[in-house]
Amino acid sequence: MRRLLKFILRRVLSAVLTLFVVATLTFFIMNAVPGGPFNTERASKRTVEAMERKYGLDKPLFEQYLMYMGRLARLDLGDSYKRIGFSVNQIIGEKFPISAGLGGVAIGLALLMGVPAGVYAARRRNSVADRIIMFVATLGISVPSFVMATSLLLLFGVALQWLPTLGLSSWQHYIMPSIALSFFPGCFIARLMRSSMLDVLGQDYIKTARAKGLSEFKVNFKHALRISVVPVLSYLAILSAGVLVGGFVIERIFTIPGLGKFFIDSINNRDYPLVMGTTVFFAALLILFNLIVDLLYGVIDPRIKYD
Repeated sequence: MRRLLKFILRRVLSAVLTLFVVATLTFFIMNAVPGGPFNTERASKRTVEAMERKYGLDKPLFEQYLMYMGRLARLDLGDSYKRIGFSVNQIIGEKFPISAGLGGVAIGLALLMGVPAGVYAARRRNSVADRIIMFVATLGISVPSFVMATSLLLLFGVALQWLPTLGLSSWQHYIMPSIALSFFPGCFIARLMRSSMLDVLGQDYIKTARAKGLSEFKVNFKHALRISVVPVLSYLAILSAGVLVGGFVIERIFTIPGLGKFFIDSINNRDYPLVMGTTVFFAALLILFNLIVDLLYGVIDPRIKYD
């Protein structure tokens, strides 16, 4: 238990340092972009100066940085420049659940598709089924999610008109965007699971378990699968963040009012607080996912120690 607590403490301290670096880099990169958030053709010089005073943009850059980091320490991501009256915290709190719901469905589909396919391919190594699964998986990891999304939209939404194409107002609306988001990671998990399963099935303790007369079901699913899934867990942290970030483009294609759509709009509108706040928020999510996966390692494989 003491080792576990020390491990968690080290990871939390590392997370704070990482977020500090991410926030600092994001702040200075955004402020290095030419122009300003209020410099438009219709805005007069007096209007621009008034807006800059309101948000403290008339102060020296380092003073702005200290103000930003001070707010961030209080978990205050600032106010949106373009959505007047809304804070970044409010926007994320309102829109992230939409993105998370879609991402959760996509991750579930990827696991349901990839893990069984990889296990089946490993158990039927070099068979016709194994070759077909690996061919589809290789093809799947070569197709970007936005290409899959566009193809599904044109075929099932426009040509056949079987599925709705805009928003997320019913379960049918989830079908195309979730498939588009899950296809690449599902194919990657299938390849990863097959490779890991083959490696574990060749280990001495698996041979010993078979020599003891254990059934193939127990050998494959009680012993081999439990260890084989560890590499998939490692990928889950990256997958979780990748699906959420990759969902930005999918949300744009299917006009889903999630955080991704607002993030892209904030870049186009130079809404710096929303860009910086969303970046820091997703960095924190990625760090949290990695910590959870690291803790799960010890639960699944008792041989793993927290040092």
